[in-house]
Amino acid sequence: MVKHGMTPAAAIHSATVNAADLLGLKDQVGTIEPGKSADLIAVAGDPLGDVTVLKKVGFVMKEGRVFNHDL
Repeated sequence: MVKHGMTPAAAIHSATVNAADLLGLKDQVGTIEPGKSADLIAVAGDPLGDVTVLKKVGFVMKEGRVFNHDL
């Protein structure tokens, strides 16, 4: 999305908040809020400044459970 002109913030919003809304899941996922599933990734760096840091994920958290892996 960034490659085609979106800002990193807009691309991340589209891939998370908007996607959850379109799938009818906005009450469960899409944002980090109390009561929602704790699904997130950790990266080394600021994806709002450099979206390419999303290519190297440090860990994944799915429903509060951490999964580590080497990429």
